[in-house]
Amino acid sequence: MSHLMNEDLARAQMAARLGEAQQLRVAGNLARARRLSRKAERAAQQARLALARAL
Repeated sequence: MSHLMNEDLARAQMAARLGEAQQLRVAGNLARARRLSRKAERAAQQARLALARAL
């Protein structure tokens, strides 16, 4: 059950970072947006790994 909570947390963090990245792109801050996007990609990868380990 805890792996589901970890997955939900990773998804929430990823969604928040993607939202921040989108807002920053609109504001023209592309360098920070790219960093946040990479963090979101890493969070998604970690969530997939955690799910794979749990199965």
